[in-house]
Amino acid sequence: MISTKYIRSGIVIIMCAIVLTGSNFCAEVATAEPVAQAVSSQSTVKNDLSPLSIVKSPKTYLNQKVVMKAKFDKFSTLGLDYKPAFKSSDKYISFLVKRDDTVYDIPLSEMKLFMQRDMAEKFIDLKTNDEIKITGTVFSDALGDAWVDVENITVVKKAPEKDGVK
Repeated sequence: MISTKYIRSGIVIIMCAIVLTGSNFCAEVATAEPVAQAVSSQSTVKNDLSPLSIVKSPKTYLNQKVVMKAKFDKFSTLGLDYKPAFKSSDKYISFLVKRDDTVYDIPLSEMKLFMQRDMAEKFIDLKTNDEIKITGTVFSDALGDAWVDVENITVVKKAPEKDGVK
């Protein structure tokens, strides 16, 4: 005969399965809004980093303020409105910098850089190849990429004009 201890355990397991599959628990978890990770106010600033070093190990810099130099490529909408690392396209614009490990003009798409739209208006005159210094906080490593909330941009060196184009 089967002992009553095993019968009770089986009944409890079956009841739990019925309750969990019959409830909206799984649906609520799947549709929950992402929660932004709080950045510690005591985080240290990592200065003079290469964008590639951040891209190679975004977990290392997660929730830390970083300062890096790069060449501006172009403004973009890359990464906006992506739920796991949410930045609204209504409030933010993203931009790309160039890879510094090649002689070709290739954007570093593994790094998602976001700035508020009102801040971006101040930098509307940025051109491709302008050297900039970026200060920001790595707020996510979704998709294995570095997602940076840009707090400040400083133009270090303007790109030379090409064929009279300003």
